[in-house]
Formats: sequence, structure tokens, C-alpha cells
Amino acid sequence: MRKAVRQAARATVYLATAAGLAFFSYLFVTVLLITATVTVVVIGAGLLPETVLLVRRVAGAKRRMVAAWTGREIPEAYVPLTGRLPERFGKAVRDPGTLADLVWMVAYYLYGCLPYLAVPLWLVGLLVDGIRCGLMGRPAVVLPMISRLADLDAVWSRALLKPSPRARLAERVEELTATRAGAVAAHSAELRRIERDLHDGTQARLVSLSMRIGLAKRAYDHDPDTARKLLDDAQDQAEEALTELRHVVRGVHPPILTDRGLAGAVRALAASSGLDVAVDVDDLEDGPRAPAAIEAAAYFVVAEALTNAAKHGGSGRAEVRLARAGSGLSVLVRDDGRGGAEAASEASGGGEAAGGSGLLGMRRRVAALDGTVAVTSPVGGPTLIEAELPCVW
Repeated sequence: MRKAVRQAARATVYLATAAGLAFFSYLFVTVLLITATVTVVVIGAGLLPETVLLVRRVAGAKRRMVAAWTGREIPEAYVPLTGRLPERFGKAVRDPGTLADLVWMVAYYLYGCLPYLAVPLWLVGLLVDGIRCGLMGRPAVVLPMISRLADLDAVWSRALLKPSPRARLAERVEELTATRAGAVAAHSAELRRIERDLHDGTQARLVSLSMRIGLAKRAYDHDPDTARKLLDDAQDQAEEALTELRHVVRGVHPPILTDRGLAGAVRALAASSGLDVAVDVDDLEDGPRAPAAIEAAAYFVVAEALTNAAKHGGSGRAEVRLARAGSGLSVLVRDDGRGGAEAASEASGGGEAAGGSGLLGMRRRVAALDGTVAVTSPVGGPTLIEAELPCVW
């Protein structure tokens, strides 16, 4: 009896909250219909995106209620209403989630009366079940009906509020549009970096090399010692130009990835970082390798994180861990420095060329492969960068 009463009390709390939401829904739908009827088109167009956002909040509240009652989350899939008014209006109208929420609100207009049945059921339950259990020794019958009402409300709400395949597709298209734009921006920034490196570094050294060879040719007959010195300088310039070319090539796709794999490349990064780095990549030693694009993205996450730790972290220690994670690759880089990496990135606009390098560039590179990056860097440290890259092993 006590268990039934507790369950009925919990269901009553759920139904009471649902009743309040249903009452608001009655008012909101009525006002919405009147507004849509009497408001002129121009004002209505301006109000529509805000109205859709309000409907989303109401639907979100119902999703949270159902999740709290059933223990199962209801996912949501909406197209973000961003941009100027015409763009926001178009997104609000085309978003399948808008129609689904309106269908739910109209349906809730009808089945939202269920919560109000809890009050008379409680009164009848306390009387009838008390008599049955106290006098006749039979189990409670009426009180469980309150829980069934809550279950029925939750089942109907879940069926109406879960995203449709079309809504999930629209959300996915919006996500891919954003990641494609980020990938294009990162690619453009990378091309500018390569062009700048070639122009300011390698090209300048090759010009200097050509001049020294020309001077050496002129001085060869009448001043062999000077010519020899100029040729020595030219050889040094050639070696420096080759070093810079290797650096540029390494920025495009590190050859060490091809030669030694991701595990070996990360160990080489750690050794050359100037930090005391603990590396855990044993999980990658055996078994198939990840696709080249995934390995390159993981390599650049580690490289950027260690570079930031060495330049700005203020700590001499770091930790790198790479592991297979289900259907993907998990990358974790931690340092015990002063932290504040996220705030510094936002203050600087996200890195060189608005994200060609730095945390924003890292996120764009990973997002282009459908991966995610999480940065935890409170002021005072530590800094933790975690990336998840999906791939088929």
C-alpha cells in the first residue's frame, strides 16, 4: 500500500506539472490562433521566429518532464534560427520541427485533460483503497490508475515530440553546412600560411642563393677565395631552404605519419616539444591503422596542444593519450600549466587568420571529419583537450 501511494504521489506531481503546462498550452494555442487571424502579414512575419522559439521552449519543458518520469531522454532536432529576419523566417517555416511541435500542441489541447483526472482519482483512491486494504486485505486498485495516467501522457508525448526522420535530416544538413564552411575557412587559412611561408622563407633564401652563386661566378677567375666563401654561403642557404621546405611539407601532411604511423609520429612530437611528455599510444601499436585523414587530424591536435602548452602553459610537463574508442579514435592532451586557453583563444579571435591555427583551427579540422573537440582550461590550470574522431578500424 505504501509503495502504491508513493508511486501515485510521484505520478501526481508529474500530472500536476503536466496540468500546468496543458493550461498554458490552451492559452497559448488560443492566443496563437487569434494572433495569426487578426495580425497583419508584416507584423506576423516578424513575430513568427520568436513564436517558434517560444513553442520550442514549451516542447522542451515537456520533453524534460517525460524524461524525468520515464528515465529516457527525448532527443530534439531543430534548425537554429539565426541570421536576419527573412532568413530566420524562412528557417522557421521550413524546419520540420516547427510543424511537429505545433502538431503536439494541438494534440495536447485534446489529451492535456488527462492530468486533471488525477484529483478525483486521488479522492476516490484514498477512500476506496483505504477500505479495501484496511478491511478486506486486498491490494490497492485505484491508486495505480494515477500512475497509468502519467504513463499514458508520457507515451503520447514521446510519440509526438521525438524528431521525425525529416527533422533529423534537416538538422544534419544544417550541421554539415556549418562544418563545410569551417573546413573551407580552415583550408583557406592553411593555403595562406603555406603561401606566406614559401614567400617569406623559402623564396627569400632561394633568391639569396641565386645571388651568391652569381657573385661566385664573377669572382671565380680573379678572386678564388671570395668565390669559395660565396659558394659555402650558397650551400648553407640551400640547406636552410631545404629545411624550410620540409617544414612546409610537414604542415600539409607530415611524412613521418606515412613512415612511422600515428604512434611513432606522436612520440616524435613529444620528444621535440621541449616538454616532459608522458605518451600512451600502446593501444595503436597493434591492429589496423586509422584512415590517413583521421591520423593527420589527430596528429595536428596533439601538435597544436603541445605547442600551446610549451609557449603559453608555463609548465614543463604534459600528457598525451591516444586510444581506440569504439568506432573512433580518442585523443587526450593534458598539461598542468596556467590554463585560460579557451579565453585567450576567444580574445584573439580564434587564432591566426581567424582560425587557421589555434583552437578554432583545431576544431574546424576535426569538425570537417565529423569529430568533436572539448577544451577544459580554467584559469590556473590544468588544460585538458579531448578530441573524438570517428573512423572504421
